[in-house]
Amino acid sequence: MTAAVIRGTAMQAIAQRPWGFLRSAWPWRSLAYLVAGVLLGAATATLFTVLAVAGAALAIVLIGFLAFPLMMLASIYVARFERWLLRLVEPGVVAADPHRPVPAGTWRERWQWVRARLREPITWREFGYAVVSCLTLWWVDGAVIVIAFYVPAVFIGAPTYISDPVAMVPMMVFGFLLIPVAAYPVTAWAAARAAMTRAVLVPLDAKLGEAVRSRARLVDAFEVERRRIERDLHDGAQQRLVTLSLKLGLARLDLPPGSPAAVQVAEAHELARQALDEIRELINGVHPQVLADRGLPAAVEDLASRAPVPVDVDVSLPGRLPRPVELAAYFVVSEALTNVARHSGASRVGITGGVEADRLVLEIMDDGRGGADPDAGTGLAGLGDRVAAVDGTLTLLSPAGGPTLIRADLPCG
Repeated sequence: MTAAVIRGTAMQAIAQRPWGFLRSAWPWRSLAYLVAGVLLGAATATLFTVLAVAGAALAIVLIGFLAFPLMMLASIYVARFERWLLRLVEPGVVAADPHRPVPAGTWRERWQWVRARLREPITWREFGYAVVSCLTLWWVDGAVIVIAFYVPAVFIGAPTYISDPVAMVPMMVFGFLLIPVAAYPVTAWAAARAAMTRAVLVPLDAKLGEAVRSRARLVDAFEVERRRIERDLHDGAQQRLVTLSLKLGLARLDLPPGSPAAVQVAEAHELARQALDEIRELINGVHPQVLADRGLPAAVEDLASRAPVPVDVDVSLPGRLPRPVELAAYFVVSEALTNVARHSGASRVGITGGVEADRLVLEIMDDGRGGADPDAGTGLAGLGDRVAAVDGTLTLLSPAGGPTLIRADLPCG
């Protein structure tokens, strides 16, 4: 029979059925976590003591001045190991490094790394945690381990101080039965200690930063896939349709005008032309070529020229913007013009855009009936998600009776 596997964290494992919990690896993982905490705390206490004594005892002022910064820098690595230890009791949770990346290749860069680390608030939190670990935590870890297993050890070791077999055997059996009970306080304290460690060493802003970086990676992956689809359509299906259209056109020239075959070929030629136009529109929607070649102002002009409503465009940029920002802005304009044509009843649209303090501000205003609702399935909610993916904001002002204003504010620094 295989042992039951409990997923989640140590705190969640305690709430499971006793037999499943005791058969799982959680008691052993928790014990290993506390033992590692004892060893790390003892090592940190020894290191801090040596640094403090060296700084206080030596007469050289410089060495004394360096003792405290060295303790703070050492606490960075103590905290890093503590975050790594969290995997023992929270194996499904990633504890990201909250420090901002700083290059440390040359000696000058290493000095800058030291200065940056000493100025970061998280370094002070790590130092405070390391001090608490030296003074308290590793002692508590050791005490929990000793107390949890001391009572069972007393009963199991009955032969060392009792010679009567009648009393000795029941005491030993009772001691062995108490060993599973010891798993509960060990796991409970390990879970509580891990929660406290996470609260101090993995602050909320670090979690948000990791979420932002993860979202950026997803956006980049999505853009790569978009470009691949656009390339496959452009180099594959579109070229075949162009070849088919040419062959059908040549076939029409060889057939007698007005014959049944000529009529069928002419219809097929027209269908091929329509399919080619549709796939070109699809390619342009997946990744607009004019945006890639000439930038956002030209792409907005192209959208305006194809819109069924007259559009006034005034977009002035100092140069090319980051590709994700250009794409987000392009699709904001594209979706806004589509909504104007379908829902607003507007007679004119104005598009303005420019860069203000490293942010692209884009406004689309129409003189339609207003009353646009993002929850009505008009695509505005999707636009908000697209803008948020590049850390931008989308504002909609659309009172009943109009006008409607869509404002996109995108960072482009």
